[in-house]
Amino acid sequence: MTHRTNYSRRKFLQISAAGAAFAAMPAMSAATGGSLLRKATPGFIADVEIEFAAQASQATIIGGGPATRVQSYSAKLLKGPANTLRALPDNYLGPILTLEKGQKVRIFFNNRLHEPSIIHWHGLHVPQHSDGHPMYTIQPGEQYVYEFEVLNRAGTSFYHSHAHDLTAEQVYRGLAGLIVINDADEAKLDLPRGEYDLPLVIQDRRFDGRSQLQYLHAMPERMMGFLGDTILVNGKPQAQFSVKTRAYRFRAVNGSNSRIYKLGWDDGTPLTAIGTDAGLLAKPETRPYIMLAPGERVDLWLDFSGRAVGSRLTLYSLAYSGALPGMHGGMDMMQAQLAQGAKFPIAAFNINEKVGDSPKLPQTLVPFQRLSEADTDNRDNPIPIALSIRHMRPLLNGLSFSMDRVTDYEKVALGSIKKIRIFHDHGGAGREHATGMGMGRMGGMRRGDDEAGQGMGGMGGMSMDMAHPIHLHGQQYQILSRNAAKTDAADYATVKDGFIDSGWKDTVLVMPGEEVNIVKPFQDYKGLFLYHCHNLEHEDLGMMRQYYIG
Repeated sequence: MTHRTNYSRRKFLQISAAGAAFAAMPAMSAATGGSLLRKATPGFIADVEIEFAAQASQATIIGGGPATRVQSYSAKLLKGPANTLRALPDNYLGPILTLEKGQKVRIFFNNRLHEPSIIHWHGLHVPQHSDGHPMYTIQPGEQYVYEFEVLNRAGTSFYHSHAHDLTAEQVYRGLAGLIVINDADEAKLDLPRGEYDLPLVIQDRRFDGRSQLQYLHAMPERMMGFLGDTILVNGKPQAQFSVKTRAYRFRAVNGSNSRIYKLGWDDGTPLTAIGTDAGLLAKPETRPYIMLAPGERVDLWLDFSGRAVGSRLTLYSLAYSGALPGMHGGMDMMQAQLAQGAKFPIAAFNINEKVGDSPKLPQTLVPFQRLSEADTDNRDNPIPIALSIRHMRPLLNGLSFSMDRVTDYEKVALGSIKKIRIFHDHGGAGREHATGMGMGRMGGMRRGDDEAGQGMGGMGGMSMDMAHPIHLHGQQYQILSRNAAKTDAADYATVKDGFIDSGWKDTVLVMPGEEVNIVKPFQDYKGLFLYHCHNLEHEDLGMMRQYYIG
């Protein structure tokens, strides 16, 4: 893969932008240790040490075809429990990383690609310097050191590239892997373990006639989000699982660039969730189907007890509508092979053995405090996240991403708990709201951001209302409410019963016209933490901003 980019100039701009941010916020200099290329801290005593590398490699994905050229993560355990790393054989996905709450972790990341890269530990609550902010993107041949304590409760997260302007394609070509967190509270529960606790990483890809990945950079693909026509589970197509007549835990991760899944059984059996993004629920929740947007995770309790040996169940992505705007011509044709919202199989489960022992679904899981508006200090003045696409540019609050800029309303106090309102804005209200709150800036106005602002008035271009999965880095949040009053009722009816909003989240799907209110703590760490659309093509197009916690 070749990118025609001046990486020396990018590195200069990257360091200059970060330098401007740090100069404006003195606390940031201490937070970074004064260098973007971070090295090991002598006083940090790690329980786990891992050497990670990203490199070009090959993997057998399409059976009977040639090996597929991919980008992949490899890892070597230097210190820690033997079960910390589990590689998936002959696979482009990175090894499964298993950590315990309270462990101190040091990871040496070596970039052996021919282009810049950095890793984001999606769902982990870690310091700024270990979050994978694109300001830390390292060049080929460089090393970056992550150090953090595992503060997360038991749950499922994942790691992936967060390289500046390269995230979508690097993730697409293989730079991703699963994270499992364990803790003492979960250990007290009788949940499926070992061979009955399995990954379900769902992705879509396109291949040419020689089994090579196809990724297109055309504007329609970038604006709608790249969709593949082949569904992969745990790195393989036409996935099948041989299961026994008992309960399993499947850790489902939407690792696709932009595809939204509506998970459901072919026979109409409801699905039961025991966890959402990186954390167990207070009690299991059963739904007729479960929506899973890019970046979201759900831990599924799949119980095959009572099923006949020799029978087969198929997990589908069921049909739904309304995620994309009504389009014509080229974009319709581009999506035609496997459209967003089409029905298609994801994986088959073959019942091959009858057993008598199986854990029973617990009535309660792990209790936690439910946050409310009363816990926030801005109940009547929520922080806005206004979603829009104008002049072929996806924007947040009318602005594109800039590493050297934080608006006044994006500066939050350490220890505060904020109400945040996420809504669609195709008439400029988000910009007006932001302006009213004070658009404080670090550094000068960039031409790109200025043009984005001008686009908020008279349109003169395309304005599209589509679904956006919004991911906030740092500490996870809880969903206060969804307001569907402005949605298309018929479209919304096809997805509304699939949202699980009672647990801790870091990614939320916001359907066209929908408004979602969340409550988010900003605790433990100062620094810059991103929020962005997890449609990865949108992220790379600049649908990303950042909070400064100080």
